[in-house]
Amino acid sequence: MRLTTLLPGRLGFGTAPLGNMFRAIPDDEAQATLQAAWDQGVRYYDTAPFYGAGLAELRLGELLSRQPRDSYVLSTKVGRVVLDETEDPAARELGEKGGLFAHGRPNRMVDDYSADATLRSVEDSLKRLGTDRLDIVWVHDIAQDFHGDQWLHHFETARTGAFRVLSKLRDEGVIGAWGLGVNRTEPIELTLDLDEPRPDGFLLAGRYTLLDHDRALQRLLPTAAGQGVDMVVGGPYSSGVLAGGTHFEYQDAPPEIVERVRRIRELAGRHGISVKAAALQFSLAHPASAAVIPGATRPSRIAEDVAALQEEVPAAFWADLRAGGLVSAAAPLPA
Repeated sequence: MRLTTLLPGRLGFGTAPLGNMFRAIPDDEAQATLQAAWDQGVRYYDTAPFYGAGLAELRLGELLSRQPRDSYVLSTKVGRVVLDETEDPAARELGEKGGLFAHGRPNRMVDDYSADATLRSVEDSLKRLGTDRLDIVWVHDIAQDFHGDQWLHHFETARTGAFRVLSKLRDEGVIGAWGLGVNRTEPIELTLDLDEPRPDGFLLAGRYTLLDHDRALQRLLPTAAGQGVDMVVGGPYSSGVLAGGTHFEYQDAPPEIVERVRRIRELAGRHGISVKAAALQFSLAHPASAAVIPGATRPSRIAEDVAALQEEVPAAFWADLRAGGLVSAAAPLPA
């Protein structure tokens, strides 16, 4: 099934921040943010066991349990199993992203892309979310940023394990669709080259933003568009730096990124638009983009995202962005 057919709109909500990414978020603040998303009409929610060792799923489940199941689309992920035993969240080995969920639940997590672990992960997610089905399941973080030189080993485990299990669940109607949810282009490119199993789409985080899109444009997106495979864009604000934050790639933004954002902000101000509008609308302009899923931890941010998607951005802004070398010559721009 194509994601454009399954998804209810072009704006979804990414719940990674609600797993206590970067800081401990009070439960009432998390619930107010989720309620704001619902009240603003957001009906696609993406989560994962990894986000705070199940914390984001539990928080999301509290909201969705009060809504009719057919009124929203839900995606979560497999590849990590959350255990009952505990560990120090701040000491977890997370490749390039150490300490990302240092304030999450202390439950131990293990990387496992096998068939049995995939089935267990799906079952555990259903319990935490308090729902009877998942619409989309992504195979999570099967890439270099988390697994280094071992990523191809994990990919092969997933190819013969998670990929086949999820294909079977899709064919049986248990889930609506499946694909990869990653922060790198290479795993998706490799998957698109496979004869089987065939995914329905992908969640690509941080690799099709105003600040980072060259690599995705080289091979991934042309191939995906040619095969009719849709993409959900995660991390459209590049970990927050495009939305007024200080993080890029989940770390403190380096000087060259800060300067690039300054130039984009200056250009946006000259045309009387918000950087958020430029960021979201750019990520959605590619024919392969089905939806964008910014995250948030404060209710006010949701209204900003909704407004940004509807904001009228003049063609002159995009022309100046291109002329200033702030966007690739190969990138499709909003009409």
